[in-house]
Amino acid sequence: MQESQERAEYTLVARKPSFGLPTGCPICLPVYIHLKFASFPFRLDFNNTFPDSDQIPYIESGTYVAFNDENGGLIERLREDGIVDLDAAFCSLPEWISMKAMVCTWLAEAVMYELWVGSDGTSARAIYYSDLPWLIGKALFMKQVYVVKQRFGITKENAERKEAEIYKRAKIAYGALSTTLGDQTFLFERPSSLDAYLFGHVLFTLQALPESSVLRLALSEHGNLIRYAEKLKSEYLEGGSSSSVPQFHSEASSTSTRRPSNSSSKTKKQPKREKTEEEKTFRRRAKYFLVTQLVAVLVFLSVMGGYDFSEVEVDDDEGFSYD
Repeated sequence: MQESQERAEYTLVARKPSFGLPTGCPICLPVYIHLKFASFPFRLDFNNTFPDSDQIPYIESGTYVAFNDENGGLIERLREDGIVDLDAAFCSLPEWISMKAMVCTWLAEAVMYELWVGSDGTSARAIYYSDLPWLIGKALFMKQVYVVKQRFGITKENAERKEAEIYKRAKIAYGALSTTLGDQTFLFERPSSLDAYLFGHVLFTLQALPESSVLRLALSEHGNLIRYAEKLKSEYLEGGSSSSVPQFHSEASSTSTRRPSNSSSKTKKQPKREKTEEEKTFRRRAKYFLVTQLVAVLVFLSVMGGYDFSEVEVDDDEGFSYD
């Protein structure tokens, strides 16, 4: 009983929901699913204050905090800390290891490419920058497009070849995963982090990427992967939740107040509640976030002054693509 109470105090902080998903972030979604697979009680909160933070998602409970940018990701950190471990029976199986590597590299890279380079950026802006002023959101988007191109080594000269390589690896991964899955409910007898990553990827690809997406079209060729995701979605995401009502970690959530009604009856003023230390911290962060992000963008543009930004074409519809 005591252990159950302690577990119920954990809070998963992710990016906001979108596209009909509990969180629209392709990195946060597998963590959410992993906790659902484990029937692990948790509270779901959202952080919109730092849209480009590598630490999100993270889990906190009292003085314990585990961030996504440490120890191989949040799911691995939870396993190492003995909090949630679904992989004990599988992590020594060569086939399981190779399958997980394909999902976490080839498929994850394909989603990254689609979000920032292979599309008009609508999905990426909805996930990360929709709450920011237009100019800052657009500048941060351009910066991330450049970062992703640098990561993949994409230039004007090799853009088509790089794109072909990314999609070729994704199609190979889909084929191997589809063959391994067959008509089973899970890839290996029971759910593991591999299923959390694959299920999250399939859901995100089908619901967050546009219908014209090359990745989405490639996935649609494997009907059993789509049926797999639909079945798990019905069972784990739509069939009830052990997580509590989500809240937003932002200035708005910690400082919002109700406007007085226009009724003629007088109401007694309630004493002003003293803000907690956490609320004060988030308020300070939110206050300076826009300024620091603007400075970061200006510094970035200054440092990269020698980079030929003519490679990034700014279309009238705010999309970014190669010439």
